[in-house]
Formats: sequence, C-alpha cells, structure tokens
Amino acid sequence: MTGAGRWHRLDAVPDEGRVQTATIDGRSIALTRCGGRVGALDNHCPHQGGPLGEGSIEGGLLRCPWHGYDYDPLTGKPPAGFSDAVPSFPVDERADGTYVLLPEPPAAVRTVSDVLVETLVAWGVEVVFGMVGHSNLGFADALRRAEERGELRYIGIRHEGAASFAASAYGKLTGRPAACFAIAGPGSTNLLTGLYDAKLDGAPVLAISGQVPSKVLGRGAFQDVDLSAVFRDVALSTVTLNSASNHAELAATAVKRAVDGRGVAHLVLPDEMQQVASDALATPPTGRRAHRAVRPEPYALAAAAELVRGARRPVIIVGQGAREAGTEVRALAERLGAPVLTTFRAKGLVPDTHPLGGGVLGRSGTPVASWLMNESDLLLVVGASFANHTGIAPYKPIVQIDDTPSAIGRFDAVTVGVLGDAAVTVRALDAATSHDAAAQDQRQDVAARWAIWRAEKARRAQDDRGHGVPSAAVLAALGRHCPLDAVIAVDVGNHAYSFGRYFESAGQPVLMSGYLGSIGFGYPAAMGAWAADPTRPVVAVTGDGGFGQYLAELTTAVKYGMPIKHVLLDNGALGKISKEQLAGELPVWQTSLVNPDFTRYAELCGATGIGVRTSDDLDEGMRRLFAVDGPALLHVHSDAELV
Repeated sequence: MTGAGRWHRLDAVPDEGRVQTATIDGRSIALTRCGGRVGALDNHCPHQGGPLGEGSIEGGLLRCPWHGYDYDPLTGKPPAGFSDAVPSFPVDERADGTYVLLPEPPAAVRTVSDVLVETLVAWGVEVVFGMVGHSNLGFADALRRAEERGELRYIGIRHEGAASFAASAYGKLTGRPAACFAIAGPGSTNLLTGLYDAKLDGAPVLAISGQVPSKVLGRGAFQDVDLSAVFRDVALSTVTLNSASNHAELAATAVKRAVDGRGVAHLVLPDEMQQVASDALATPPTGRRAHRAVRPEPYALAAAAELVRGARRPVIIVGQGAREAGTEVRALAERLGAPVLTTFRAKGLVPDTHPLGGGVLGRSGTPVASWLMNESDLLLVVGASFANHTGIAPYKPIVQIDDTPSAIGRFDAVTVGVLGDAAVTVRALDAATSHDAAAQDQRQDVAARWAIWRAEKARRAQDDRGHGVPSAAVLAALGRHCPLDAVIAVDVGNHAYSFGRYFESAGQPVLMSGYLGSIGFGYPAAMGAWAADPTRPVVAVTGDGGFGQYLAELTTAVKYGMPIKHVLLDNGALGKISKEQLAGELPVWQTSLVNPDFTRYAELCGATGIGVRTSDDLDEGMRRLFAVDGPALLHVHSDAELV
C-alpha cells in the first residue's frame, strides 16, 4: 500500500494479444497483455461506457467492442490528436505474481436512492421483491446498503410477474405494503398482472420502476416506454421523480396512497437521478396516518339491529373484509346460534371445524353453505363483495356491513347498509341485539348437513378410474397433515374449486387471486406469505397449468431457503378450460399439456421431490412433505375428471 492507493495481486492475467475483465476491490478493470507487458485500464470506454474488457487487440491496439474506437492497451491513450484517454493503473510484475495499483475507493456518498429507501423503511416497507438491471442499479445499491444494515430484505425473483404476485399476497395477508421492483420497459410491464391482482383484491403494494435516462426518454431509445401512461389504470398514483423532486415526500406519499387506498402506488426513477448526492432526510410517518376503525352511524346500526333481532334463522356471511373481525363474528354467531359461511377468499376465518362453521359459499363452495343460506330468513354480510362467484342470494333480506361506501349495494339493493369497520360494527351489533333476539340455535342443522357432505366426500375420495388420484382424496389428506398455523396459497384452476369444496379448514388463512382470477398466482403468493413471516408454515396448492407459468421460482425458494410445501395436482391438462369448452358444447381443443416429471424437476432445482400416483400413497407423501426441511414438492398425478 502507498499513499496513492493499494496494490492488489491479480488472480490471472491474459495471454499475449488478449484482453479480459477482472473485478478488483469491487471495481471493473480491463487487463491486457501486449508485447509481453500487462496493462490495466478502467473498463469503461469514455464515449458510451462500453466494456473494454470484452473488446479485442488488433494491430497492437485495444478496440472498444461497442463502437470500434482504439486505445493503447498499456497506457489507455487514444490515437494521436485525440484526448479522450482511458484511465490506466500501474502494473508491477513480481516474482510472486502480477500486481496492479488502484486508488482508494471514493468515500460513499448518500444519494437520492438512499433517501427514498430510508423513507420507505420508515413507513414500514420491510420486503422488496424484484430483479436488478441496468436502469435501476443506483436504487438497487441503496437497497443493498439498507439490507446490510438489517432494515429490509430483498428477494431476487426469476420473473417480475412473480415479484408483483408475491407483493400482492404479502399485502393481502398483512395489510402492509411490500414493494416490487423492476427495470424500464419489459421489466416493468411484466409487473402488471400481479399489480392488477393487488388492485382488484385491495392489497397495498408499492411498485418501483427504473427508467431510461431523461435525456433520451420519448425519443425511441432502447426500452423507452412511457411507464406512467402504462401504469395509470392499475395504480392509484404514478409519479416520475426528477433531480429537483422532494424525493422523501414523494416516497412517503406513495406508501400512504397504497395503504390508505388499499391498492397500488407507482414510482418511476430515471437512471440519472438515482445516484445524485443528497443530504435530505427521510420523511417519517408520524402524524400522517389515520385510524381506519370507523364507527357506524347510529341510525344504520339501529335498523340493522332490528332486523337481526327479528330473524329466526339468520346466517352470517363473511368475506375478506372481515379478516380482522374473526373474534367479533364468532362471538355474535355463538350468541345467536347462527351459521357462518365464508367467501372463498375468507376461507378459514371461521374454521370448518367450528360448530357453526358452514364452509365456503358459491361456485367453489360446499352444499352445506348453500343449504344453510337457502333456509335462512336474513343474511348478515360482512366485508364481502357480492361478486357473481360468491353466490350470495340477492332475493333474501340482507344487512351489509362494509367500510367502503361504494361496496354497499354495489350489485343489488340491500335491505340495510351499514358503513363501518367490520370489527367495530359487529361488536356494536352484538351489543345492540343482546336482548330479545328471536334466533333459533342452528348448530344441529349445521352438524347434520356436514354429516351428509362428509359421507359424500368420503365416497368421492374412494373413486378410482385408473387415471390418477381423485381431488377429494388429495385434499382430505392435506387436511389431515396441514399444520394448524399454516398459510395456504391456492392457484386458479380445477384444483381451486376442489380445494374450496373438499379441504376442511381448521382456521388456516387462504391466499388466492380473487377478482382477477389469474393463473400462476399460487407459488409466487406462497413466496410472499413466507416473506411476511418466515417462521410460519406455508403451503402452495396449484395445478400443473398454473405452476408451469412460474416454474423457475422454485429455484428462488431454494436460494432463500423458503420451506414452502407445494402440493401439485398434475392432470396433464388445463382441466378447467376443458370443462368450460364442454359446458359450451364445444370440442376440447388445445388444453393438453406436456409436463416434466415434477418430482425430478424439484430435485434438479435443489428442492425435495415426492411422487404420488395412487390414493394409498397420499398419507405417506404428505407426511414426508411436511417432515423435510426446506422447499418440497408433492407431485400428485391426479384424475382430471374426479374434481
């Protein structure tokens, strides 16, 4: 070491007449050998930044691979008459090796990206899913520094769509925003499907896009896409930052909009502003957040209470919006003896094992739930959307509780609409109906309907056409082995309908692509659930069609040690689409799939693969799935007809 810098011993030097790239002390150097001497140049051509280490030596000169400009390979000087030289570094060839003298790295400078990241952390962003690339490197480096400080976790995915699905699932499960992160152009457009999932299901997500330099934006440059125009429909807000922006405030506002609006906020970061020096402070959330637990208006509560007190067979239907009101819902149900049915997204909010748990209502639901609804004289609907797949009967008297005005009576008129927080409102309704309620205890009806349905499920689990395992058997086995504290991420397809019908939840929350209904959601969503709480068991239930869209994310799970337990139902087809073709009296066409041996695929990725071909193998397969450490895949060869 000298006052001018530090000597570094080279691991290797190029052969005569060759050039190669070396990374030394975090810096990229072009090493050359010409005329028996070794040269060391900065690896960036001064014109376009081309990597000189990827060039070639022709006629004793080093030629830039990007635009053919020549330099002396030892001194970095250009041809006579030009002054755009490449910085060169002293080289000393010693008996014990070849050394290069590099100046000490410049002191780290706090940048705009640091301000942004520190603000996001202050506002509760703890996890970022994404892919690092050329137009987001400055922001990525700020993420690296924050991760080294222990302030956040970065999860590098294999496809940006997986990043946005994982962030959406994280938001659905926690109510807090995760971030997804991509480069300009195709990296950012790949985020859109997962972001639409977040938008339609009301999950807070922050999307961050790198962007091409502002000086070439709009001029047809490489990956030049007007990202704010692209994201304007999916995002509550989309803002492009520039060097003069109030960077901390824009980052804080983005998180606030995502949380308050339960949707997507989008930031666009042009390449040139990401590493600009900044001494601005992060913006804290103090005094910027409001309490969401809004109380209902007394007149609406009184009208709802009057209907509930007079109902003899009330039924409670809960959706995703009641996730934080489980205790209050159960207390009201138990006092009234009223069954509780759930939408698919709320499956598990009241366990199917509860004496008043009626299971899922709707197209993916149980005959238990539909019978109980049909026999009711009042529906108390809490935090559900009334979408067509939900199956809520609009012709029944309905009390609807929701904290969003636009949700009240969105599709059909309701008898009484109550605007308020689910937990606060149900608690108040319980108190207001504690005397003189006419409700009959329906526990015996619930038990009788479950007995009928369980007998039918047992018969279906025994079906065997010789073409694979029936779905009823798979999901019965999952119910026997799934940890009580697990989170279950379910993809879209026939297996999802089967899961809603056959899997008896003991209270495990379910993540799904609700209103977008996007195939491919399941495995990335499991990654998001793991990121939300790495100590909690996570199960993914997918079909072969959905998993095929994000196969490579199994390697992401291996890389980060995500112990996701994956139940894969492989029927060799897009089974749900085949059913839809037949329902439309059309021939089944182009729905067959060519699949790998997923058991071997899992092993090649570094995970555990377990194969199941018969119902007799299910329990042992499930036992192994949940016993092994790390990510594991249970490959079930299932019958496409036995759903």
